[in-house]
Formats: sequence, structure tokens, C-alpha cells
Amino acid sequence: MNGTTAVVTGASRGIGQAVAREFAEAGATVVCCARDAEVIEELGDEIGGIGLRADVRDEYDVERLMETAARESGEIDVLVPNAAVYHGTPGETPLERESYAAFDDTLRTNCRGVFVTITEALAHLSEEARILIPTGTIAREPKPGLGAYAVSKAGTEALMRGFALELDQPVCCLDPGRVATDLSGPAGRDPEEIAPMFRWATELSPAEANGEILGLREWKRAVR
Repeated sequence: MNGTTAVVTGASRGIGQAVAREFAEAGATVVCCARDAEVIEELGDEIGGIGLRADVRDEYDVERLMETAARESGEIDVLVPNAAVYHGTPGETPLERESYAAFDDTLRTNCRGVFVTITEALAHLSEEARILIPTGTIAREPKPGLGAYAVSKAGTEALMRGFALELDQPVCCLDPGRVATDLSGPAGRDPEEIAPMFRWATELSPAEANGEILGLREWKRAVR
């Protein structure tokens, strides 16, 4: 990934942080954001990139993030709209008990946040750019107790399909399976274990990636 610029949102922990580290180790210039200014700035320094405090619920924050990334090298080559929230204990937030405030914030962050991230990046994307959106099976195979979070992931996949039809750059979703994060709970793979999947996806041709939901099976089959 030498000579490329990658933007990763929600990089203060979990999948976002692991992907930011993976890209940096592969030679990319990484511009990442999160709401926690201290943590994200420390990460930026550590990986030799830029860490900015930005909230994907605020399009002006995201606009500033993309302009900062573009100033680094002129264009953005990889975009990972990863920022997400989960209000409550994973698996214990049925829709029938979801508050309006929790529902609204989950959709505003997890779904609208992806829309804002892609929209604000459009003016700065290189012709060969890749947009990689994390997702999960709950978007297609909902389970009880996941409430607004599952709804937001389904919305995210719908956004992917729409952008994939309309943009020149390929847009896809990556489903890394169950990953142990603050959002999904302690069970699952370590985020560092699945971060290489995102680097693999940056190397796919548009025909292989655009409009697709790529999972562990496709990744492991390709790299074994």
C-alpha cells in the first residue's frame, strides 16, 4: 500500500483501530478519526499518520477529515466507513424496548454516518479508490435482541448497493464474522486477526468487489 492514502473512521478501538494499524504497516498513509481526541491522536502518532477528533454524525467534521486527508497526498485511495455505536448490552436490546433516542442515534451514527463519510469523500477519491464498508450477518439474518443495531447494518448494506450502482469507484461490504469488540461483545475473533482481510480487499479488481458482500470464505479461499 505504499503511496496510498487511507481514511478509517471509528479507529479508536476494535476493527477500526486494527485496520488503521494494518494499513499503516503495509505502507499506507492513514488518516483516522474517532470521537475520543486523546486516543485517536495518540494512534495517529503511533502509526505515523494523522488522528483527528471527528464525529460522523456531523457532516462538517467529516468534511474537514476528508480535506485533511486530501491535503496529505492529493487524493484518497481507500475509504473505510467503520464508525458505529451500540446502545446497551449486545443481544439485550430488543426493538420493542428500544428508546427513540437510542434508535435515532444508532441510525444516525451507523447508517447515516456511512452515507456522510462516503458523500464527503467523493470530491477527493482517486480513480482507483476502494470503499470498504464493514458489515455482519445480522444485516441479512437478524437475531432477537439486537434492535436498532441490526437495522442500521441492514441500512448500511442498502447504501452499499446504491453507491455501487452509481459511483465509478467500487464499493463493497466486508463481513469478517463474529469479532470481539465493545459493540458485539467479548466472543469472536480478535480484530487484529481479521484486519488483513481489509488489506486484501484493497487489491481486488472492480469486477470482483463492486456491489459485493465479501466474507471470510472468499478471503480465506483467495489467500490460502
